[in-house]
Amino acid sequence: MAAFYRIDKQSNLVVIHAEGVLTRRNFEEVRLQMMNDLDFDPQFSMLADCSAVTRVDLTAGEIRVLADTSPFDLTARRAIVARSEIYGLARMFEIVRSLRGDQHIRVFRNCNEALAWLFLKDQAA
Repeated sequence: MAAFYRIDKQSNLVVIHAEGVLTRRNFEEVRLQMMNDLDFDPQFSMLADCSAVTRVDLTAGEIRVLADTSPFDLTARRAIVARSEIYGLARMFEIVRSLRGDQHIRVFRNCNEALAWLFLKDQAA
């Protein structure tokens, strides 16, 4: 899998792009790189574009473990874009985060809807 991130300090946005097969190792590597980036701010919003991910090689238990922690502040909005192949798993991640008190994460089917929601910060999540 290819995964990379970009931090847009002007927009207070972290954009993560993933494609191919998503594994726990890939997920953790990108997260660690991002957290060690001097430009990273846990209050920034995040767009995780997983629309090019073809398969997720993670168990439900691994998704729960990954969802149990987040480098982002609970007030930061996070949007995940996922196609039908992995949409359900992305929703599971969202649900686990919400059970941890995270009310600012949503799963979308396209980037335009996700970006619109991310930048409507004045509205209630």
